[in-house]
Amino acid sequence: MEQRLMILGSMDEFVELVKKAKNRGIYTVVCDGYPDGPAKQYADKAYNIDIRKIEEVADVCKKEKLNGIIASFSDILFEYLVKIAHRAGLKTYCTPEKAAFLREKSKMKKMFDELDIPTPKSQKIHFDFQDQELKEFTFPVVMKPVNGYGSRGIYIVDSIGEIRQKFRQTSGYSTYPDDILVESYNDGYEFNMMNWMADGEVYTLGLADREKSVEVKGDIPHVSRVCYPSCIIDSVYEEARAVVKKVADYTGIRTGPLSMQFFYRPGQGIEVCECAGRLFGYEHELVTYGSGFDIEEMLLDYVYDEEQMKTLLKRHDAHFPRQAAGLYFHGYEGKICDMSGVRKLVEELHPVQSMLYYQEGDRISHGVGAKPYLVRLYLESDTRQELDRLSQKAFQEMRVTGESGQNLVYHNQLPDYSLAR
Repeated sequence: MEQRLMILGSMDEFVELVKKAKNRGIYTVVCDGYPDGPAKQYADKAYNIDIRKIEEVADVCKKEKLNGIIASFSDILFEYLVKIAHRAGLKTYCTPEKAAFLREKSKMKKMFDELDIPTPKSQKIHFDFQDQELKEFTFPVVMKPVNGYGSRGIYIVDSIGEIRQKFRQTSGYSTYPDDILVESYNDGYEFNMMNWMADGEVYTLGLADREKSVEVKGDIPHVSRVCYPSCIIDSVYEEARAVVKKVADYTGIRTGPLSMQFFYRPGQGIEVCECAGRLFGYEHELVTYGSGFDIEEMLLDYVYDEEQMKTLLKRHDAHFPRQAAGLYFHGYEGKICDMSGVRKLVEELHPVQSMLYYQEGDRISHGVGAKPYLVRLYLESDTRQELDRLSQKAFQEMRVTGESGQNLVYHNQLPDYSLAR
């Protein structure tokens, strides 16, 4: 039988997935609402349809006689993949009803409560909320969209007045324009954990330190570095995997992705921020750099060769033999006049991958539709000590010059793990 595959998503993180599908001889159709999505130029066929148009995309699957569908790297892609697959009669991870517990944060919190999973205190409030509704919270707190994604519209605030002031800025990133979530703020160590379920078993693809830096007061600290494997992986590994198993059983995901972001304070255990039915975009490559495990090939095996997928998962160990880090540089709004410092730094560091999202003459912007980063670098090394040295050099020397000669790059910093060891 000819293998004919729908891939939802066409941005740069899908290019390798499409190429590897083609190398396997799979007829590949790419679909989303971005006509210039770079992955589309490598596919056998491309459709410019917003994935939220479930019936239209499902009709394409039927018209093209497709027998598989995959996506990853995004909460919204997960949500609509499940809905489209059910409409088109294709294999997928769980039901649309269960998928909602991994997409809508209020339902997710309800699930955590039912499963007795430690999580930051959270409450959904309406635009015209009363002050007493938040009497159980201690400031600062975090404001979040009800079902947003990509850390957009999230703020740390110190008062009820600030919540009212920023309400629309946050609610505008979800499909609930009159509601937001308020959550207690946890400043412990933070982690990204990617897992794949197979026959109901948890296989951890990678567990990383998710490091943040503070630049703009009131904004949530920005992600500045993600390191695989975590330097304190054994402090959280078994407890985190037990949580993932509980969520998988609750949502019915016996085979498929389940990733988790969580906090840890020594002596207090973990506190789960969120679970998602996807793998992390802009960092899944770090698993390959650190361990050799190929996530794109695993995704293809899930559709067409589950036995091979399970064989590779059983051989994999989240304690990687090498160190890999993604460095993410954010910038102030403004016109870029000079990026020669970035190019010079890239030549000196020899990253395994670099991405410059802007060039001279471009203007850095924030808000809806903005590019995710200013610059992204991927580094690898034999030791965490060497990885830290290279990262520190990048943090100190990264420079993008604006019109007034100022450096537009946000400050990044390395955290202190000494108390956790």
